[in-house]
Amino acid sequence: MYKIAVIAGDGTGPEVVAEGLKVLKAASNKFKFKYELKDFDFSGKRYLETGKLVEEKDIEELKKYSAIYLGAVGDPNVKPGIIETGVLLKLRFDLDQYINLRPVKLYNSNFCPLKDKKPEDIDFVVVRENSEGLYKGMGEFQKKGTKEEVAIQISYNTRKGVERCIRYAFEYTRKRNKKKKLTLCGKTNVLTYAWDLWQRAFNEAAKDYPDITTDYAHVDATTMWFVKNPEWFDVIVTDNMFGDIITDLGAMIQGGMGIAAGGNINPEGVSMFEPIGGSAPKYTGKNVINPLAAICAVGMLLENLSEVQAGKAVEDAVIKVASKKLKSLAAGKMGYSTSEVGDLVVENLA
Repeated sequence: MYKIAVIAGDGTGPEVVAEGLKVLKAASNKFKFKYELKDFDFSGKRYLETGKLVEEKDIEELKKYSAIYLGAVGDPNVKPGIIETGVLLKLRFDLDQYINLRPVKLYNSNFCPLKDKKPEDIDFVVVRENSEGLYKGMGEFQKKGTKEEVAIQISYNTRKGVERCIRYAFEYTRKRNKKKKLTLCGKTNVLTYAWDLWQRAFNEAAKDYPDITTDYAHVDATTMWFVKNPEWFDVIVTDNMFGDIITDLGAMIQGGMGIAAGGNINPEGVSMFEPIGGSAPKYTGKNVINPLAAICAVGMLLENLSEVQAGKAVEDAVIKVASKKLKSLAAGKMGYSTSEVGDLVVENLA
């Protein structure tokens, strides 16, 4: 019996979560596993009414769950950064979800903005460190509000945090068993402290994985090659900031935010899975948002729970729908409503 915490969130989050749960139910019937759900209201609406987001008692309760399924957070009536920090970053940091896992996989060449690229050309995974770096929130103002003001933002990297991320990436590359190539993406020529640590930790870990081919690419070159030669990549490991940036580009070359899902992973604890596209408030309640990213997140969640066959079946159903049914992956242009797309995935799963 799996206990799954559901955070539907804001905007279109509840709509895409509903379709993901529809597919989860169909998968449980087909593959004979059991689960129970509990809703957690960590939304902008609740914050505006109560001033509350994620509290310590919520963290302790969530630690008892098998996984967390997140729709989206972000409310235009709340100042930017409050919900993101009080929900997303708090969950990631307090639950020690130190890996952000982002598959970048093209399902339909018609949806790729790159010329002559096919599904076999765009199939790689970004392993992003998820709990340190610039997102640690460390820094200070000096002489704030004056002409001599200085703003300092610290990229905080520990040997433990860097090494566990890198070793997760090596293990994932081995398990993935495709090109068996791991690329370190950084900026060693300019960011000489943080990336000296990353490079040394990477080189030392590589000695324990002689079956894995390794290479290095500056982050600016990586973005260029995502566009020019995405087929070069298998697994990429990088820090929090660079990972945040390159995975959005990855989403675009795989067809857009409507198909992009990610996992916030604690290999020894509870992990959280989500579509990465945000709450898209302008589409709320219109039944036009693409739910496939949220459904792909369900597939990742199941794989993380060792329901590998079920997770693969969910992805295969999404591929069939994306490649044979939809006119577009964009909201309002799919040729089907949000709920109809969910129904199509269920039909293809069955």
